Amino acid sequence: MIDVKYGFARAYAKLNLTLDVLSRREDGYHDLEMVMQSVSLFDSVAVRIGCGGDITTLSNVRHIPNDERNIAVKAARAFVSASGIDCGGIYIAMEKRIPSSAGMAGGSADGAAVLRLLNELNGKPFSDKELCEIGVGVGADIPFCLLGGTALAKAKGEDLCELSPMPDCFIVIAKPRRGMSTKAVFTEIDSCPIPVHPDADATVRAIECGDLKGIADSVYNVFEPVVSVEIPEISDIKRILCENGALCAAMTGSGSAVFGIFESEASARAVRNFLFTKYADSFVVRPISSEAVRKCEWTSLND
Repeated sequence: MIDVKYGFARAYAKLNLTLDVLSRREDGYHDLEMVMQSVSLFDSVAVRIGCGGDITTLSNVRHIPNDERNIAVKAARAFVSASGIDCGGIYIAMEKRIPSSAGMAGGSADGAAVLRLLNELNGKPFSDKELCEIGVGVGADIPFCLLGGTALAKAKGEDLCELSPMPDCFIVIAKPRRGMSTKAVFTEIDSCPIPVHPDADATVRAIECGDLKGIADSVYNVFEPVVSVEIPEISDIKRILCENGALCAAMTGSGSAVFGIFESEASARAVRNFLFTKYADSFVVRPISSEAVRKCEWTSLND
């Protein structure tokens, strides 16, 4: 009898508190330095093994491909290749809430959840470090999405240093309808000098001291000036956030989502409700710990 197992995990979104491009590498990638934070917005990911066939995926979003272009499928394929395990067919179902083309690692979070679940369902053949080594070959954000919490990321994003948890707060996120491809953003940033760089060391010190205002004062993303030229709504959202109580506001990742950090839940929810009238992808979230990110549940249907 084929052992049919089923697992569930939340795939949490990430924000970049800082994002800096240090240099372009010979392999075409870039050396980055980023302070990254998991937040409470998540996709729901379910994986079943032992169901026959190859790798099948389904989501609630029509424009996301269900074939080999899907990062969840790539992650499953990478797990099977690295482990040599015959899973007896893999079925992946995703309920997506993280907007695409947002700079919030929605696809990478899904891929990381698939890797975590397949590892659990197959008796944990890989350590967290080994899963990250598999994941970085699929997507640069996957190692962070596997470990989660608060971290300083370097190189392509796979060199991670876990930090103390970010102080609890309320974060408003709003995404314009338009986005830019990550490749296009890197092409733009390569064509001109970067005039201002974030102080990641100051951000790390503020996090270790639990200083929310210090964190807010050091938030910066070198991609933002480039992307906001193409998507002026980014500047509009930042202005609305700052005029309504945000300690800071910035774009995350390669865009186009913008976030603002609030101490007051009431202020955060009020500005989110206002932004929602213009931007359907608007949320209030909170920082999430690495323990929450790594949690998943599974059962054997033959038990």
